[in-house]
Amino acid sequence: MKRGLIAIGAAFVAISCAACGRTDAASDTAGSIQPADPPAAPPRVIVLDAARLANVQVDAIGEKSLARTLVVAGKVQFDEDRVARILAPLAGQIVELHAKVGDLVRKGQPLCAISSREVAAAVAEHLESHKDLDLADKTFAMMQDLFEHQAASRIALQQAQNDQAKARSRVGRADQELRVLGLRDEDAIARFDGRLPIVSPIAGVVIDRRVNDGQFVQTDSTPLMTVADLSTVWVVGEIFERDLRFVSRRQTAAIAAASYPGERFTGHVEYVSDTIDPATRTAKVRVSVPNATGRLKPEMFASLTLGIAETERVLTVPSRAVFSEDGRTFVYAAVGPDRFIRRPIEIGLDEGPDRRVIRGLERGDRVVVDGALLLREEEEKKAG
Repeated sequence: MKRGLIAIGAAFVAISCAACGRTDAASDTAGSIQPADPPAAPPRVIVLDAARLANVQVDAIGEKSLARTLVVAGKVQFDEDRVARILAPLAGQIVELHAKVGDLVRKGQPLCAISSREVAAAVAEHLESHKDLDLADKTFAMMQDLFEHQAASRIALQQAQNDQAKARSRVGRADQELRVLGLRDEDAIARFDGRLPIVSPIAGVVIDRRVNDGQFVQTDSTPLMTVADLSTVWVVGEIFERDLRFVSRRQTAAIAAASYPGERFTGHVEYVSDTIDPATRTAKVRVSVPNATGRLKPEMFASLTLGIAETERVLTVPSRAVFSEDGRTFVYAAVGPDRFIRRPIEIGLDEGPDRRVIRGLERGDRVVVDGALLLREEEEKKAG
């Protein structure tokens, strides 16, 4: 019995030693496969002398009460009330094509012309109908005079009156057809050379053209050209149903686009959809934004920031302390009496003198609130 216990103990020791050996080997292997990451480069320290330090103001940041905001992803779209899709009023051949994509055009400016037998026939009908009306007027006047002198019957007078009414109706139809085609006065008709001018109904920019000079077109739903007035655009986003209580018509919205970091455009909520998308549980919101400079372009991604009546205590930094570079946001933090470092931060899309700090700073951190431009110049000199 004693010998058996000794044998079992020896076997246990041998197994334990073998296990220890395997553990050490595994540790060595793991160490060789996963080397330690190299230490991150320390931020560049900017040191200012006393003269330059006098032009820099440093302050500790803290919490303030700010109105809550609702940020929604959106996309810039055409204002559909300011888009004209120009169709061919009749079949024919495109001639005198003046406009191309990107051209600015005035309201009433000729874009092209259509050479068509139909419009030539319409002009001929107009001229013929006016001649017939002139003859019918003279005939009626003559019959009326004869009837008054008992030289013509009442039936003859009524027939002349009926012919006059028919001729006048024919003139009205012919004139209406020419007005639809854009020939609205006798001078334009007199100058007509068989080519119907197609003019822009609005002022704007040609954003699409589907025809070329000499091309034959039909009277279908395919537009010859599309002209858009981009002085006002829409930014359309989707609001979760839980947030609909915060959104209303005529509410002010701030628009930010990745193409213009640090800039804000202002618009107003024009429409909130009356239905909820059952798949996404969202409602569409449409914001009308003035765009006189044309910087907001359709299909550009943008974010909508809507103010909410509620307030909350949040960490803030003065807006004048923040600067953007390469799509990122920074401040200069004080790390000593005359030493500063650039620190990346993330801020909210707030308006006004303060910006909400999402990450990158803590309460009590001291940042440069006046003189950031001076520090950027010093940093560039040191980097050069």
